[in-house]
Amino acid sequence: MIERFSIHVDEPLLDDLRARIEATRWPDQIPDVGWTQGTERAYLRTMLAYWGGEFDWRAQERWLNTFPHFMWDGIHFVHVRAREGRGLPLILTHGWPSCFAEYLALVRHLDAFDLVIPSLPGYGFSPRPPRLGVNYRFVADRWHALMQELGYSRYGAGGGDFGAGVASFLAMDHPESVIGLHLTTMELSAPHDAPGLSEAERSYVAEKQRWLEVEYGYSALQSTKPQSLGYALNDSPAGLAAWLLEKWHSWTGTMPSNDFLCTLLTIYWATETITSSMRDYYDNRFHGVQPTFVDVPTAFGVFPCQTVTEGEPPREFAERLYRVQRWTTFDRGGHFAAIEQPDLVAADIAEFFRDLQS
Repeated sequence: MIERFSIHVDEPLLDDLRARIEATRWPDQIPDVGWTQGTERAYLRTMLAYWGGEFDWRAQERWLNTFPHFMWDGIHFVHVRAREGRGLPLILTHGWPSCFAEYLALVRHLDAFDLVIPSLPGYGFSPRPPRLGVNYRFVADRWHALMQELGYSRYGAGGGDFGAGVASFLAMDHPESVIGLHLTTMELSAPHDAPGLSEAERSYVAEKQRWLEVEYGYSALQSTKPQSLGYALNDSPAGLAAWLLEKWHSWTGTMPSNDFLCTLLTIYWATETITSSMRDYYDNRFHGVQPTFVDVPTAFGVFPCQTVTEGEPPREFAERLYRVQRWTTFDRGGHFAAIEQPDLVAADIAEFFRDLQS
């Protein structure tokens, strides 16, 4: 049964959060290294002072609850119907370290769609099943069941980061239902040693390898020992903020507002889901499945401030795995494009699906 849901965080939990922020034990930092060794201490001090002081969670909670929230079979989701008539159903999925709130920025721009914006299992208000193998395919099957439960036999899908992986498996496994796919990151790709790579593809693969050597430590840890890391992040607001905000700083062109970032942090903190969210890395690494060609019309929005900071993915690399029908390169925006540049993302989505329908 689909049930209405409302977000509420108890006041004692917020009081405890503020007390823990106040009691933070600060490590040293080498002068003039900035962000090169991780989250800059001066920045984090400022953010924690705001999170524990000026930040008004109740105002953000009221704003979040202006959207229609629901629960179905352990899945939390926002469901906003088109302003007029029956809109094209579109399910949009976030990734890590984000949450459903990232995609709320698109709602007012996509009022011709019936939007479904779920929380991934183990993020925020969606509990993670206590089992191994909660990977892209597992979640895609849950999303397909949800869309059927909502009465949508044909629908579009989109997302970024893990959400792009889930949307891709939706199209892979349910091509009869997914009419089109819109992705803002290349979460899945052909093997980097695939035969016949072009010069542009080889350059991109080399740049990505250089990035992996200096930036991928978080993934190595989360895909092997998420439980050990979870004890620290689940117990310390400063640790949680440092771990998440470093990624937002590194992967964006323009950081979202402090209110949005503190809302994100509070959702992770209040629901105690940082550990369960990190298990995505473990399950997709050790219990994942190899993707096959996605023979559904696919659009890519390519943003310059992605995790690979130099060199955008060449279209031909994406075409090894997807039936690419639209390829839009933007001059601003990054990994979390939906919250960074909602007008650009929404316009690209709307034009892609309008072309498909016509």
